[in-house]
Amino acid sequence: MFKRLFGSGEKTPPPVTLAEVRNITVGRTVSLDTLAWNRLGDETKFSLDRDALEITAQGVIEMDGQFVHRFYTDDHVMLQAMSDDAEGRVAYDFTLFTPWTSAYPPGDRERRMWKDRLSEPVFDGAAEELPAYPRFWFSESDLRQPPVTLWESLYDDRTATAPYSRIFEICMLYARDLAGGRELMMALEMQPEDSSGKRGEVTHEIMIGIPLEVGEFRA
Repeated sequence: MFKRLFGSGEKTPPPVTLAEVRNITVGRTVSLDTLAWNRLGDETKFSLDRDALEITAQGVIEMDGQFVHRFYTDDHVMLQAMSDDAEGRVAYDFTLFTPWTSAYPPGDRERRMWKDRLSEPVFDGAAEELPAYPRFWFSESDLRQPPVTLWESLYDDRTATAPYSRIFEICMLYARDLAGGRELMMALEMQPEDSSGKRGEVTHEIMIGIPLEVGEFRA
């Protein structure tokens, strides 16, 4: 009777609102098979000094009925998955990216130059001490192609009902084939926007990535 009158004292935990992709979400640890990048040998620019990722933030992008789920560590390592549903129940196309460079463009001229570089069929990475990367997106054409624009919503709490930040991104994906497999490169212009709508500083980012098989990671 007293429990009915005053409650049991036990609080119902808030519902989880973020997607779990193969058990991966904020607060989880992802174990990696280091063979995923070690098999690429000395040719690859990809480098990671550990076999576990502590996921502290999670992003989602919706485009053309598909969802990109991104899982981040504090030092900006990113595990990415694609799915056809917001919950990530049936996910595919897994990739792992690590940061290569990050820069603040000093003005509009540098931003235009960056966008021009992202429009070319091959990205000349000499300025960043990288090789040339053929375009992976729109690879069927040798013509200039404007980079893709999208919004990413970021969360750092599994029960959050709204993102703590959104990021406007202008990006292009590249790939080169090595003897031991494929290496990816993503080049982006990013501008964050907080929950009040205030825009932050623009940055230019390059990330080096590798494809992951389902058996090469677990949470």
